Amino acid sequence: MELTDKKGQISASMMCSDLVNLKETITIFEHKGVERLHIDVMDGIFVPNFGLGVDYIRGLRSLTSIPLDLHLMIKEPEYKLRWIGIEPTDIVSIHYESSFQVQRVLDWLAPYGCQRFLAINPATPINALEEVLDYIDGINVLMVNPGFAGQKIVPSTMKKAAKVADLLRREGRQDITMEVDGNITPENARRLRAVGASIFVAGTSSIFRGDISGYADNIDTLRAAIE
Repeated sequence: MELTDKKGQISASMMCSDLVNLKETITIFEHKGVERLHIDVMDGIFVPNFGLGVDYIRGLRSLTSIPLDLHLMIKEPEYKLRWIGIEPTDIVSIHYESSFQVQRVLDWLAPYGCQRFLAINPATPINALEEVLDYIDGINVLMVNPGFAGQKIVPSTMKKAAKVADLLRREGRQDITMEVDGNITPENARRLRAVGASIFVAGTSSIFRGDISGYADNIDTLRAAIE
């Protein structure tokens, strides 16, 4: 299988959602077939912001059966996994930079039965991936420095995504999924789709642009860019 043969999927970034209209937003996502809900868990240490916590995750699960895409931007995640309530249907991304024992974190994730993704920051060299390819189902390529919504893409990450795809092909690991996260406009999504990305984290640059009345059309526009 070639990377570009994988179905393009939307992972809606819930840190960008309006809590007042959360239930209505979820209904739109269900109707439009959004594949995942992206949950940024932030501890104020690994990144300079606080994000969505365990109670939010639990509440969201009670609202919808859309699978979650948990992005753990936390220090030493291996000691906090049991707090989160990870389900087998989840994607769980841990950061290469968040632990001195990355392989141990991935090992400790295995019993949950979830998909294990490794996230890398814009300045993290891609050779960091080579020794853990046997432990992961996917790579989350951060197109911005993590912590805040609404940032502009780091220009070098476009080439970096292509280099990650080349690495996977060279190692014969096209089964590994590439996710991209940060300033995923329809235009950026189209370019990233062409190099092999298949999961697109959608925030204020795409589906959460404007108010809730435009979300359905925004989803259609992004969907057209990643098919």
